[in-house]
Amino acid sequence: MINIALFGGSFDPPHIGHEEIVKQALKTLHVDELFIVPTYLSPFKKVFFAPSKLRLKWLKKLFTYKNVKVIDFEVNQKRAVPTIETITYLRSIYDIDKIYLIIGADNLATLESWHRYSELKDKVEFVIASRDEIILPKELIKLSINAKISSSKLRSNMSISFIPHKIADEVIDFYNKEHNEK
Repeated sequence: MINIALFGGSFDPPHIGHEEIVKQALKTLHVDELFIVPTYLSPFKKVFFAPSKLRLKWLKKLFTYKNVKVIDFEVNQKRAVPTIETITYLRSIYDIDKIYLIIGADNLATLESWHRYSELKDKVEFVIASRDEIILPKELIKLSINAKISSSKLRSNMSISFIPHKIADEVIDFYNKEHNEK
């Protein structure tokens, strides 16, 4: 049986905060595998900016760390996939003892509205990545993240200093081209 961590999101675009979350999780959590799961479309959003296959490609190029796997399960569904479905999928493939679900602190306010939340909270242990000075309940596992960035802020003001070096040129080129075409 293995312990895993799941870090899902739009990653639209991936940024240094995402990279810091993964590094902190690998140091802090006792996991055999950390799965990064980009969405096709977040259940909480109406649109995406970069196509899901492109975001998946960027993440695979970025996260080449030992014990980290970027998986295409949600992208391949071609729809918004609730987290509980991804958990069920991973349990069907792996003999899992414990699942840590990494979420940003900004998700805490709406967490109870997530699809099948009561089932989800029984199957995972939440790990919260700090963000925007949000106060976190003491009983939760916390990852202290220092990056003051979000994907939405980055899309509106693209700065190479917030994009991981391995993917910086591709990401900047894509979003600048998209911005100029609108």
